[in-house]
Amino acid sequence: MDFDTLINGDYKIIIEPIAYLNYDGQQFAMTATEAALYDQVVSGDLRYWMGSLTHQNLPLAIFLEEADLGYPAWSGSTTSKVSNEQIISSLGIGIVRFNDEVEEPEVDEFDYEYRVDTDVITSVEVSGGQSDPDNPVTVQFVIEGSTYTVSNVYYPDGDSQLVWVRWHTPDEPCVCTIQVRVLGGGTAQSTITANIVDLDGNDPPNPVADDRNDTFSLVSIPEKEEVTSASWGIWSPWWQENWVWVENWEKCWHTDRWTDSEGKSHTDRWYHWVDNGWWEDQGWWEFDYNAYTASLTATMVITPDSLSPTASSSTLKSGYGIQQSVTASVSTTQSAAVTAAQNAVTYFPEFNYEGFWRLLDRSISGKRSTFTFKDNPYSTYNRPTHFTPIWYPDGSYTPYTWLLDCWTPAGMLSLNLTDSIRISGDLWEDWHIAPTN
Repeated sequence: MDFDTLINGDYKIIIEPIAYLNYDGQQFAMTATEAALYDQVVSGDLRYWMGSLTHQNLPLAIFLEEADLGYPAWSGSTTSKVSNEQIISSLGIGIVRFNDEVEEPEVDEFDYEYRVDTDVITSVEVSGGQSDPDNPVTVQFVIEGSTYTVSNVYYPDGDSQLVWVRWHTPDEPCVCTIQVRVLGGGTAQSTITANIVDLDGNDPPNPVADDRNDTFSLVSIPEKEEVTSASWGIWSPWWQENWVWVENWEKCWHTDRWTDSEGKSHTDRWYHWVDNGWWEDQGWWEFDYNAYTASLTATMVITPDSLSPTASSSTLKSGYGIQQSVTASVSTTQSAAVTAAQNAVTYFPEFNYEGFWRLLDRSISGKRSTFTFKDNPYSTYNRPTHFTPIWYPDGSYTPYTWLLDCWTPAGMLSLNLTDSIRISGDLWEDWHIAPTN
């Protein structure tokens, strides 16, 4: 790429400083993000020995003052050590742009957006001081009149712990304010605002035989937020014994009595020092970081409705219906902290993938979900089908599905899915005029 192309405003350069260090007898070259991820693997030992470099100088060497390319601006301390989570989220990264325009981030007054009638997870990050079995932290979430308590939240000094609660959203749309209380030390976000929305009710209108759209042209298939994997962890404290002898020197007195040759009695008191000490465990709390992951996979299949009389496995005439199946599976190392994928929404090319959509019927078993169209009220046989418009041109017909609401402590997993069938001809070709007998 030549220099003029590079600086024409279409490109940006991402910068990540690298630190070179000797740790545990090995030579390393690490970015701040790599150092934070590796510190999680070694349960905080890298931070213990190299924290001034890996958790202060390196991550704070460069950061964003304005959000860009999906990375947030940093507004925290620039003079103290930071946590692994803060580094991975926001630090040790710079962006060079060659124009003055910055994409404005979407202004969102809500911390979370959830769907109605859905199992969700709400998380906060607790930090400040050290939390261990001698000084434990408890976090309480107050949601819709119920209090959810998470006890025994532990983390080492200078780090943090993600704390979460799983709950079920109401059946009706609303704005839910969640209060968070941290007991026993530490701090966290005290108020969380969740917008709970209903995706149902935007089904396409009734198609009719004389529908027309002479100006139709295909648009690009959209891509909504897609996150297919997530990671998080839990700090686990353990006691490092350090037995020390505590000295306690005391005088041990003795009394001697005797009678001399003249018959006189004498008494003499003397002492020697005795150490009446004891062994005392003057150990400390160490922490192991137990990492967990989750990943979401899915497939989408579009087929002609079996009642389409002239359709093949992958081709049908416009005006007939299609059926859909989405199969999703979640793989995780901490099953209790992850939900299955719970919602799927399908958009259609005849509406430019906006305005109308179908919220699919769901069936969930463990971490496996299947989704299909709901029964169509405009179907003569009440079939779970979507009718292609009679005017749709020959060629590929590609619905698009956003699979969502697979919740983890680190956020929501989601997937963009597509599948296609071929349109060839229209249903009027299956009609003919014949004389009555």
